[in-house]
Formats: sequence, C-alpha cells, structure tokens
Amino acid sequence: MKYCSCTSEEVPEKTEGYEGFFHLHDAKGDVEETVLEYIIRDHDFDIFEKRKYLMQKIAFDINKKLGDDFIQVAIKNQYFNMKEKVTPVMHIVDIVEEVMNEIGITPLIKPIRGGTDGSQLSYKGLPCPNIFAGGHNFHGRFEYVPVESMIKATEVIVGIAKKVAIKYQ
Repeated sequence: MKYCSCTSEEVPEKTEGYEGFFHLHDAKGDVEETVLEYIIRDHDFDIFEKRKYLMQKIAFDINKKLGDDFIQVAIKNQYFNMKEKVTPVMHIVDIVEEVMNEIGITPLIKPIRGGTDGSQLSYKGLPCPNIFAGGHNFHGRFEYVPVESMIKATEVIVGIAKKVAIKYQ
C-alpha cells in the first residue's frame, strides 16, 4: 500500500483539465505476488516523463528499505497527448466547430484526459481530434449514450464529410 499512497493526491477524481494524474486501474494479487497496473497521464511531455521517473523512484526507495527485488516497475507507453499533432492543422477543428454551430450544438473545446484512438491515429500521422459521441459515465458500469446524442453525433460526422467534400473538390 505504500506504493499506492505515494501518488494518492494526483488521481483523476482529484485533478481536472490540464492536470496530469496517476490512475491505479487494475490490481491483482495473492500472498506471493501483487501486480498493480497504472495509467499515467499528463498534457506536458516533460512532466509526463517526470511522472514515469517518479514511479521508478518510489520503487527504488522502497526496495532500498525492503530488499532489491521487492518492487519491480515496467513502464510501457500507451498514449501521448495529441495536441502537438493537431495544433499545426487546427483548420480541422475549425471545420468541426462550424458544423456543430450550424446544427445547433455549442462546441466545448477541452482537454481529453484519457487515452483515445484519436491520439494513436494522430501519432501515426493522421491528426484526429476527438469529436463528442454523446456518452456519459465513460469506462464504468453506468456508461450510456442517449439515442438523441447518437443522432446528433451522426449529424456532425455527416456535416463534416459534406463540408470537406465541398471545400476540397
């Protein structure tokens, strides 16, 4: 529990907006071994790297007290912040905003605090900002999306396709 408590103030429910966090999303264990899986997020790449280093340092410090192999840390990069890939092509965000305004949806531009398919695509060369899907309570047992929201999301996607087809024909 010492390992978990070292990052307990920087968790999703205690941070917001551009604040990074550590999220213990899976824990499995028995009397012999425990495996903790964390998600580490930050909008600032340098701070993101410091967060990863902190996870290793915490393990190092605990190992100094309890034994060299008491805690092992393996870090695998999963998602990076897509801002640096989307900013140079902000005209794609402008198109989405135009379409949303045209169909009566007020655009809400805010940072995405989790990993998305869009961030993966952006880093593979296809800038892909997130567009709303209308869902609520994501990644939990109470996740849902109203039919009306799905219809509006579809209208946005069709509107984007039409606007881009006209602009670039």
